[in-house]
Amino acid sequence: MTTHRTPFRLVAAIAAGTAAALVMAGCSSGGTASTSSSSKPVDGGSLTYAIANDPITLNPTGTGAGNDTLAITRQLVDSLLWQDPSDGSLKPWLATKYSANADATAFTFDLRSGVTFSDGTAFDATAVKDTFDDIASAGASSTAAAYFSGYTGTKVVDDDTVEVDFGAPNAAFPNATASVALGIVAPKTTETPFDDRADGKAVIGTGPFTLQSYTKNTSTVLTKRKDYDWGPAARSNAGAAHLSEVTFQVVPEASVRTGSLQSGQLDAISSVQPSDVDTLQAQYDLVTRANPGQVFGLTFNQKRPIVSDLVVRKAIAQAVDPKAVRDTSLNGLFKVADSVLGSTTPGYTDTSSTISYDPAAAKKALDAAGWEKGSDGIRAKDGQKLQLKLVWITNFGPNQTSLELIQQELKKIGVGVTLESGTVPQYLANLTSGDWDLSWDNSSRADGDVLRSKFSSSGAQSIGASDTTLDALFTKELSQSSASDRSATFGEIQQRIASQVDFVPVHELTSIIAPAPTVHGIVFGADTRLDQLTGAWKDAS
Repeated sequence: MTTHRTPFRLVAAIAAGTAAALVMAGCSSGGTASTSSSSKPVDGGSLTYAIANDPITLNPTGTGAGNDTLAITRQLVDSLLWQDPSDGSLKPWLATKYSANADATAFTFDLRSGVTFSDGTAFDATAVKDTFDDIASAGASSTAAAYFSGYTGTKVVDDDTVEVDFGAPNAAFPNATASVALGIVAPKTTETPFDDRADGKAVIGTGPFTLQSYTKNTSTVLTKRKDYDWGPAARSNAGAAHLSEVTFQVVPEASVRTGSLQSGQLDAISSVQPSDVDTLQAQYDLVTRANPGQVFGLTFNQKRPIVSDLVVRKAIAQAVDPKAVRDTSLNGLFKVADSVLGSTTPGYTDTSSTISYDPAAAKKALDAAGWEKGSDGIRAKDGQKLQLKLVWITNFGPNQTSLELIQQELKKIGVGVTLESGTVPQYLANLTSGDWDLSWDNSSRADGDVLRSKFSSSGAQSIGASDTTLDALFTKELSQSSASDRSATFGEIQQRIASQVDFVPVHELTSIIAPAPTVHGIVFGADTRLDQLTGAWKDAS
């Protein structure tokens, strides 16, 4: 694969505000290689890879630090299926094939033989059942709980065959099995209490690396499994890793990561900030990929009366200029969003023709609806001011610049916005409280079903739209076993969200890794998170 090298000039407005790391943000679906070197891979050597945050937990299904956790746990566990970054299709991995019944309530997986966990235990159907039962039992403690909604159990048909059953259609499940959170673990892992697995000592997978050590807030060191020979056939290296050892070093400050790479103290850095791209791009071949899933944009809390009004939502959408926001806050590596789903998501559809930037039309519509401007420039109606609270996360530096511009754009049409920032836990607490009108976030997942949690009336994070048409479409996609049928339905879902202005798309997220010139073969997976490092290698010293 080729490396994306796009020259551009960064806007100075963000130069001082991008020290925060891409915690929830990073992820890629079409793994771009780190260099175009044609040299033969070298076996051996150690790679030091900088991450922004301590992983918090090395339990693949536990709640950790987003992408930094997943980068590590992906090396320890394999999944039943592999999602191809090039087209989003599902391909064999620990399962050689799978099938679904007519209403997508039962999924049968034929398992690969000859696979072992790192403790020597054989991988079999019972291990799959135990892993899935363990996730279901963990409930909200597991990041994979949503994938098991309606789960009735896993049947061991024989040593090499399992059937996973649900009480209602769940066509999203096969895609979910490709995720890190559904990575299969050994019996000794599931026998260990869920909350006792955070340090990784009890995490035993079939992956290409094993845990050597974990030092909180410092580093996680992994060593190669020499007998690994069952990676996805479609991936560049299905066998044992070239590298002998990988150290994930915690380096919170983006500027320190960049400086340490330039000085040769690090072999690769993740969460490269847009403000550092100009500098790094001149020296290194960056690994970049746009994230699949929900793009960055504005979500309306329709449980609140003001933004439950379609007229207000549409006016806000018409007042925001996504290209101006992208050009001010980011750079050419970040695509202006034209749908609630990112362009690398299977089933993505361009919905930009539904509503376009037109602040004059926004003002006219608000005038007609009785929203009159006050002396402070903010509109009011029936004694209620058009003043909204917008909550957002501080984990991605350009967010503040983007939102301050949006705040200015909305004020021009008479909409006041108060910005309330916070860390990931604070942001989640704000959402749970319900005390917000707008939220700014993204959610990376290589499946359009990522939208269901927020935009379905029964979703775990429902915005309260109570749209029976949209609910019916989500029910429909969950019952469709055909990938092409689901993609068509996701197209309808995106069009419906756009027509009802449930969301204002602004920009896609692009994840960026900078490897040293001596490092090759680092790629993103379909979810735009670091893929397994089996194909990575370093020049001989």
